[in-house]
Amino acid sequence: IWATQCRYVFTPQNVLHMNVTNNNYTDPNNLMFEEVKILGLLQEPVSVTVLQNNNVENSSPNITYNPVDKVALIRGLQLELGKSYSLRWTLGTSANEKYDCHPGPNASKEKCEQLGCIWAEDTSGSGVPYCYYSSTDNAYSVTDVKYTSSGVTANLTLNKNNLRAYKKSTLPISSLRLEVIYHHNHLLQFKIYDYANERYEVPVPLNLPKSPESTAAGQLYDVMVQKKPFGIQVRRRSTGTVIWDSQLPTFTFSDMFIQISTRLPSQYLYGFGETEHTMFRRDMNWHTWGMFTRDQPPGYKLNSYGFQPFYMGLEEDGNAHGVLLLNSNAMDVTFQPTPALTYRTTGGILDFYMVLGPTPELVVQEYTALVGRPFMPPYWALGFQLCRYGYENDTEIANLVEDMKAAMIPHDVQYADIDYMERQLDFTLNPRFTGLPALIDKIRNEGMRFILILDPAISGNETDYPAFTRGLEKDVFIKWPNTNDIIYAKVWPDLPNVEVNDTLDWDTQVELYRAYVAFPDFFRNSTTEWWTREITEVYNNPHNASRSLKFDGLWIDMNEPSSFVHGAVGGCRNQELNFPPYVPQLGSRSEGLAYKTLCMEGQQYLPDGSPVRHYDVHNLYGWSQTKPTLDALRNLTNERGIVVTRSTYPSSGKWSGHWLGDNTAAWNQLDKSIIGMPTQPMTNLFHTGADICGFFGDSEYELCARWMELGAFYPYSRNHNGKGSKRQDPVAWNSTFEDISRKALNIRYTLLPYLYTLMYEANAHGSTVVRPLLHEFVEDKMTWEIYRQFLWGPALLISPVLEKGAVTVNAYLPNARWYDYHTDEYIGFRGQFRNLTSPLEHINLHIRGGYILAQQSPAETTFHSRKKPLALTVALNDSQLAEGQLYWDDGVRIDAYEDGVYLLTSFTANRNVLEIKVLHRGYADPNNLKFNRIKILGVTSNVQEVTVWQNGEAIQSPHVVSYNGQKQVNRCSFSDVLLNAGGVTSWP
Repeated sequence: IWATQCRYVFTPQNVLHMNVTNNNYTDPNNLMFEEVKILGLLQEPVSVTVLQNNNVENSSPNITYNPVDKVALIRGLQLELGKSYSLRWTLGTSANEKYDCHPGPNASKEKCEQLGCIWAEDTSGSGVPYCYYSSTDNAYSVTDVKYTSSGVTANLTLNKNNLRAYKKSTLPISSLRLEVIYHHNHLLQFKIYDYANERYEVPVPLNLPKSPESTAAGQLYDVMVQKKPFGIQVRRRSTGTVIWDSQLPTFTFSDMFIQISTRLPSQYLYGFGETEHTMFRRDMNWHTWGMFTRDQPPGYKLNSYGFQPFYMGLEEDGNAHGVLLLNSNAMDVTFQPTPALTYRTTGGILDFYMVLGPTPELVVQEYTALVGRPFMPPYWALGFQLCRYGYENDTEIANLVEDMKAAMIPHDVQYADIDYMERQLDFTLNPRFTGLPALIDKIRNEGMRFILILDPAISGNETDYPAFTRGLEKDVFIKWPNTNDIIYAKVWPDLPNVEVNDTLDWDTQVELYRAYVAFPDFFRNSTTEWWTREITEVYNNPHNASRSLKFDGLWIDMNEPSSFVHGAVGGCRNQELNFPPYVPQLGSRSEGLAYKTLCMEGQQYLPDGSPVRHYDVHNLYGWSQTKPTLDALRNLTNERGIVVTRSTYPSSGKWSGHWLGDNTAAWNQLDKSIIGMPTQPMTNLFHTGADICGFFGDSEYELCARWMELGAFYPYSRNHNGKGSKRQDPVAWNSTFEDISRKALNIRYTLLPYLYTLMYEANAHGSTVVRPLLHEFVEDKMTWEIYRQFLWGPALLISPVLEKGAVTVNAYLPNARWYDYHTDEYIGFRGQFRNLTSPLEHINLHIRGGYILAQQSPAETTFHSRKKPLALTVALNDSQLAEGQLYWDDGVRIDAYEDGVYLLTSFTANRNVLEIKVLHRGYADPNNLKFNRIKILGVTSNVQEVTVWQNGEAIQSPHVVSYNGQKQVNRCSFSDVLLNAGGVTSWP
């Protein structure tokens, strides 16, 4: 027998012996072993040595390791058949697999080793942690795992021998409970908590079925609980992709420090907030972002106004999923290029919700179904809005309104900032603004709307201030624990009988002039009653009706809550709560949690009377204020109205819009505003936008002009700036600037029926309004990185100029048929970047083939534009098809959609036929609206005649037809195609 016989021996010393035991055959093909796969390897091999006869071979094999499946693959070997070899590998931790064991400040070798971890300084400057875990184990193992058709349960037990140098408040809890619930085929929950001791849980209701509704056959996911060490693994069933894998060394669960990590299926992760980012996709290269609501203007790595612990992840094949951590304690998240993500929070429990998409758009729809659909704004709230902190008096506002009217620039909403208040006290009227009630009545009679600002802080230094005295009677203010003493801070209200010297430094002004203020606890039912009464007496002044301010919306600011002293006047009393054992990586981290806000020991009460610490519910303060404000507004106006809030939490968008905060008049803020807008729908906030032209600093002409063009396409379009900066409204510059502003806003107003329909689809179905390109073209990986352009819905592409001096924009046109909005021409290219001409007065807009956009002639207010004729732009795709919808109601009715008081019309174009079909007829517009123009893009043959059909019969419909063969555009002008009547339009 001629044969070569080998024996392979794998030893515990990480050696593979390949011994030739019989060698009387030489293969003529010079066969070699070129790769070795090792299964079940718990750690990554960081180096491999090949030996023959105990001599090291000159070899440079390539090593890859799959930590999820625990598989190592060694390639690039040349081990000849018939020779004996030994492969030795060294297990270790590659840079990407290092998880930070000492995320707190002032890490050192000594502190690291006390934790049982490894210290190795990395000189690359890439952010790799110096202190990392020494093994893949974590401190918990699993018992009593039970799988059922509706989920999984298990007990987690602390391994006592894993205890390290923990403080009492960070000593891991010995026994935990895991519950996994399969709520829907696309939605699962996994919750880890201390079942032996009651802990704080977030009091924000979610839309969950009473019992799980998933089916074994329909679930999009499979869940496995890993036992030792503990981990949860979630796979997408259709592809096998692991989208969550927490079997990592970081997991710990203590009273004031909870940490869990997960591997991610790709580097493409979006979401988390509210913080300023440099691109839409999160940077996974060793970055940590803190989340804790704070009066912090947008800035890199600075935690700002909102708290949004939700992300969307893309998998390499384009499938998408989303994850919410329902936790409201101070938190940070670390991204690393593994790719992996680590959560660290300072209390509460771990309560995760995962939606499986599988498309990005479905992820948002499923998430908003969970936390609540975004509110439906009134039609007027989509109009252009003007505000300024620093109006001298009501005459200045009146003159601005008249100047905007004279310039014929659309202007729907005017604001008053805290200037209108007496000494910045809520619910008061400054003597310089005694004409404001009459001014509001006047502009409302002319078709405009008015919004007032309110802050939560209430002055306690007044002798006759009903808001405070009634607050005391209702016991609404946050107090020190176990006392009847209110926690006093300082915010905007000034002391009585003082003259403020604005030339002094800020801290001195706060010390000398600011009043002591109390913070209402908006969780309390009594606070809701008190707040409603105070707002009511502004709207209907019970003492002097002529001083009533008939506002249409309310703007709630400073509700993180903000304080101009840290914690309280005189400081805080509980060191551990304000400086917990782990302070997340926040701005001014060394100042602790009370920096620019309330003391964490503040005592609050939930509606059922349960006591909670401000430490736990701080990030819910703005959330708790929002719904009571909207309820009060609607009860007074009997209209939909809007509330615009600064501080948000998941589900805030059910009741409010949001602006992106006190930005700066700088060019680098333009693309950051685009990044911020599509991030907000991942928080269910759809009515969003940045302060156009910037809040801080003096805006410059070109910057403000470009920003007016971009801001015309913010869902929430408001020009606003701060005290001490020069005016930047559209009539503050020159006639050319007015022309630029008018042109951009007229386009917006022309497209408002389309935008309003998108708002309806967001409210009814959770569809995005401002839409990242990847939501429509996820199969094109180029779109996964694009953040300097955006879509309105699926059909309108906006490509603004974002750089000083630029007269072109490098825009990406994805793989679809696109028409220039301004010229109606098919652009003739797709799936590539192009430099598009964009002089100062021009913003590039493109309509996507396959869609129909409803439009309306613009006017200076939506009150007037809503009475004007409607039009359709039909953009045919390559197959000569297009579709669209129009949602229409009276624009102000509360719950118009829920009550069925609306009109919903569909438009379908198929080659030479356009069908207009009424899908729901619950509203008749009093203006007898008609479509008087239909423009069809992409018509390939000459059109000389158009026929209108209704109920199967051709009807007399006087019209004019024009066809441009070069542009392939057909225009039809009609006189009597009614909004509420279906019909068919055809052309030869």
